[in-house]
Order: sequence, then structure tokens, then C-alpha cells
Amino acid sequence: LYFLFALEVRIMSFPAILALEDGSIFHGEAFGIEKKAVGELVFNTSMSGYQEIMTDPSYNRQIITFTHPHIGNTGINKEDYESPTVFAEGFVIRDFCNLPSNHRSSENLETFLINNNSVAISNIDTRHLTNHLREKGALRSCIVPTSLCSENEAVALANDFEGLEGLDLAQVVSTKKNYKWSEGIWPNCLESSGNFHIVAYDYGIKKNILRLLAEHVGNVSVVNAKTPADDILQMNPDGIFLSNGPGDPEPCDYAIKNIQKFLEIKIPIFGICLGHQLLALAGGAQTEKMKFGHHGANHPVQDIKSREVFITSQNHGFAVNENSIPENIEVSHISLFDNSIQGINFKDRPAFSFQGHPEASPGPQEIGSLFLQFKSMVEKYAKKK
Repeated sequence: LYFLFALEVRIMSFPAILALEDGSIFHGEAFGIEKKAVGELVFNTSMSGYQEIMTDPSYNRQIITFTHPHIGNTGINKEDYESPTVFAEGFVIRDFCNLPSNHRSSENLETFLINNNSVAISNIDTRHLTNHLREKGALRSCIVPTSLCSENEAVALANDFEGLEGLDLAQVVSTKKNYKWSEGIWPNCLESSGNFHIVAYDYGIKKNILRLLAEHVGNVSVVNAKTPADDILQMNPDGIFLSNGPGDPEPCDYAIKNIQKFLEIKIPIFGICLGHQLLALAGGAQTEKMKFGHHGANHPVQDIKSREVFITSQNHGFAVNENSIPENIEVSHISLFDNSIQGINFKDRPAFSFQGHPEASPGPQEIGSLFLQFKSMVEKYAKKK
């Protein structure tokens, strides 16, 4: 019976190649939608949570290599979506499992990819590929069925990709319609009991961020990335949240100008990931492209003042340049992998940010206390209003 059932969920795969800009070719079996997928190739070291990773808008225009060898074994469920759809261009997997073993699973990975118009390639030596990316850095790449083009044509497709530098993707993935959020953390998902009103800029926001904001701070209004600061102030917020998101922060001039206005009036601001980089830019710092970025759920980060070390979830390819930090900003956290900046505090404004993902999903929740830090700032501000 098990054998017969396994036959029913057989992967409808097709021969495909993964081509890199440097001419490297990897042959494998693809599943999902039979199409070309072009983007920046990065690797993610998380050992679980592939559904949350696949639905993270921060991966827009990227192809994700999973270093964990087995992907698909826990299936897909309705609770673990971090956004409504898949934003990454494609996925690279060692061993694909289409027979999930998980009581929460409602569909298998292949069905999920088909429903989200996405593609993945399996039977790839992801250990070798990851070592290649660590040496060369993130590379332009493409996944393409062998029936659609040759190896040389695939390499040319990879090289035609413009790359992420200079690319504003926040406005691409941002919500088109503003909405309210009051649902707390899973599994109870209780309505927020907080009296504060937070406006969250959606540059590629994840659902668990909204859950933690509602759980610890108050009701949230989620707005489009390009919403003018004056419109936000008319909503009478108690704090501003700057979300994660994809692409290069420097072209997001509309966001930087808005944040500068909020800094002027000294309203509490909390930014993560892309929001961290945008806050730094608004304060006069600069950002830079990293070699292969940070993507995973096992990154050690140290609080500079307390010397405490946290294991964190990370997903970013740009970082704040250490030599560009102005005097009114102090570095609060650093990465113990490469000493890159992981957090900043403004000395003269109620504003701070963190480069990693304190909400996890997937990953450890050791630094979730940053949401309580934001709540404290909001409480002080609300008393002065």
C-alpha cells in the first residue's frame, strides 16, 4: 500500500539545468512550472522552515539554494505562509521529497510550486554549489528546462540579468492596498489588547512581524511603501515600523525622505532588515553590497554593550557601511561571522533598527525582545502627545 501511494505522488519532473554567470553548469531534475527562472543565486543555511523562506518577499529576484539536503518532507500548511505567494524566482535542492510526513500538511511541495507559478531544480550537489558561492560571491543565474535552450544560451540568460545593485524592489512587492492588522502570535492568534497605533511600512513585510507587533505593541496599520509621510502623520500613529524587503536600499529615495521627516519630529521608529538599512541612510550613513550576504537561521550576533550573544535569523545581501556612521548614531549589534553592522541606535532620536529578523519565522526567537524595546519607546512618546 505504501508503494502504491508513493506512486500516486510521483514527481512530475523534467530535465533542467542551473547555469551561472561564470559558465558553471549543473544538471538536475526540475519540478513545478516548466519555465525559465533568472535571478541572483544565494544560499540559505536554515535546517527547517522552507515554507516561510519560500514566501518571504525579501527573496524577490533571487534563486535560493537550500543547504539542508531534504526539502519537502514536512509539506505545506496554511498557517506558515509569511506572505500570500512566492516571490523568489526559483529554488535549488539536493533531495526533493514529495511525500510529506506532517499532521499539519495540507499539500505537497510540488503542488505548492505549481499553484504559485514557481520552479525548483533538484538532484544538485548543493554542498559543492554553496562552496562555489562562498568563494565567488552571489552570482547571476538561471534555471531552465533543457527543452527550452542550450547550455550556452542558459549562461547568456544568466548574464543578461541586471543584478540587484541599483534595483528598487520594495515598491514592487509592497501591498497595493492599505490594511489593518490586530492578530497576535500563533497558535492562539488573539486580538491585540494594546492601545497603541503603529503604522508599518510594507517594503516586503512578513506576517509574523505583524503578529509580534500586535502581540507586544498594539494595532497595526500596514501601508504601501510609497505612502507620503504627511499621509501617515494624519493617521496619528504612536510609532513607525520599517519592514524587511528585497533589493538595494539606496534607490528607495521616497522611503528615505519619509523617514527623515519622522526623525525630525522624533516619533518612535523601529526598522528591520531593509528597514534597518533605510533608517541608516536617512540618518546619513551609507550601504554596500555584500559578497554573498547572510541567509539562514544560525547567525551569531553580539550586543555591544551587554556582550550577550544571540543566535538569529538573517536574510540580506546589503549592509550598512561601518565607516559611514555619523556621530549621532551608535552601533548596537555586530555579526560574529564577519563583524558587519547588525543594529544601530540614534543618540538624539527615539529610533533604532536591527539587520536580522527578530521575528524569526523560520529561526530562533532569542532577540525578539527588540519588540519590547520598541513598545517602551512608544509608551514614552504616547505620554508626551
